Amino acid sequence: METGRQLRELLYSDRLSYLMEAHNGLSAKIVSESEFDGIWASGLAISAAHGVRDNNELSWTQVMDQVEFMVDASGMPILLDGDTGFGNFNNMRRLVKKLEQRRVAGVCIEDKEFPKTNSFIQSEKQPLADPYEFAGKIKAGKDAQASEEFCVVARLEAFIAGWGLEEALKRANLYADAGADAILVHSKKSKPDDVLKFSENWDRDLPLVIVPTTYYSTPVEVYEQAGISLVIWANHNLRTSITAMQETTRKIYEEKRPIGVEDEIAPVKEVFRLQEAEELMEAEKRYLPDRSADYRALVLAATRGEELAGLTREKPKTMVEVGGKPILQKLQEQFKRFEITDQVTVRGYQSEQIEAEDMRFIDVDDYEGAGELVSLAAAREELEGPMVISYGDILFRQYILNNLLLESGDVVLAVDAAFREKEGDDYRDLVKASRPYRLEYTEDPVELKKIDPGLSASEADGEWIGLLKTSAAGTRALQNVLEELEAGPADFRDLRFKDLINHLVESGVTVDVLYVTGHWVDVDSLEDLAQAQEF
Repeated sequence: METGRQLRELLYSDRLSYLMEAHNGLSAKIVSESEFDGIWASGLAISAAHGVRDNNELSWTQVMDQVEFMVDASGMPILLDGDTGFGNFNNMRRLVKKLEQRRVAGVCIEDKEFPKTNSFIQSEKQPLADPYEFAGKIKAGKDAQASEEFCVVARLEAFIAGWGLEEALKRANLYADAGADAILVHSKKSKPDDVLKFSENWDRDLPLVIVPTTYYSTPVEVYEQAGISLVIWANHNLRTSITAMQETTRKIYEEKRPIGVEDEIAPVKEVFRLQEAEELMEAEKRYLPDRSADYRALVLAATRGEELAGLTREKPKTMVEVGGKPILQKLQEQFKRFEITDQVTVRGYQSEQIEAEDMRFIDVDDYEGAGELVSLAAAREELEGPMVISYGDILFRQYILNNLLLESGDVVLAVDAAFREKEGDDYRDLVKASRPYRLEYTEDPVELKKIDPGLSASEADGEWIGLLKTSAAGTRALQNVLEELEAGPADFRDLRFKDLINHLVESGVTVDVLYVTGHWVDVDSLEDLAQAQEF
């Protein structure tokens, strides 16, 4: 119980210590990165985060699940707002055992009847628990704990319910005798009069804890002089998040887009950082097979893309920005996510405008009116080992590349089985396969029969999205077929990638199909570009 020891040290420290409210794993992670001494797992905040009232409407096991996430996310000492102990002495015993199992530092229970009502709602009408019964609950909790470090804090509600100092002191002494590790003195006044009077008359060495929710303007020096040990800021992260979410929701609804809030909210990268996404990526390197071992990425991006009109007058299509980044940069980032850092792009139109850090380039002059094989032939020396080959004008979800790299075939094409939902393209690499896409799982590979733009929608099984991967053997097969087509009777400049793939199949090379269902964009037109901006 290292966290229990830490909390106990805070309670008995010579300096004033502070706990900050958190209500889930994310808020606990944020508090852990601050200078606060520990976390207050607020009952009000946890219940509000679940959309229910602070009246024990959450079960104690639901609260326990949330606190476990908080412990894992923060590693800090956490004092749980345990309401009234979620029942009688027997419930209290089980609660303490379960909290210790989850490495929670301590629990604070209040001397009101179960189910509790929040202290700031009709507080004078709230009946207090019998002090002797409550003292028994404290003793039961202390007897149940396995570690001497776990802390049970007794919370006095006498001032909240309208009772005076005498009743508060009487109850506090009973709770101290029962074994409480600290006394939390609660008050709803706008000034700290109650807690200061209590402190002046408290003649035992048991630490005092306060929650200055209503008397928040009091200088902390006042608490130090009064001998207070611990201050809890009990609900401020929850209240901050409510204000922020209300304002963000309002703005996005009114403006029908998030442009008005993007500069005011955390970037998605910050979410990933708090989730420790990088740690998972490092773990994947240690524990998963290296899917990207020796892979090289080749991007074919020689054409202008005249369908995009003025946007490509002075720069090629692959440099058109989507979401503030050129398409080529987005492709580059996708490859890097899988540690594919050896990346090559074939340039043609306005080649000097195609730039990207950590990428090599091959320039082809004879690109005008030529098919993709001219670009592929220009990169002949790069065709070696396992490869990922991509058109330079496509965007796709990360899982597509992930699944493609996991395929064991020598040549594997990503094929969209939801191609019928896409409209407007004059040219589409439609695919006929050994079987159509099926929802049920099967390990049987799907083999390509042919790529034919002339297929009807009823004949085709999908559309090749312009992305494939090859093993080392698959790359050698691709090189051989490329040489055969260059030496063949057909005009090589007119040949497209589909011709190479079909020739592979005709030569007896197995070409596998990886079915996807949408989640990609081929930026061929202004309409495609508008769709890509929302992608």
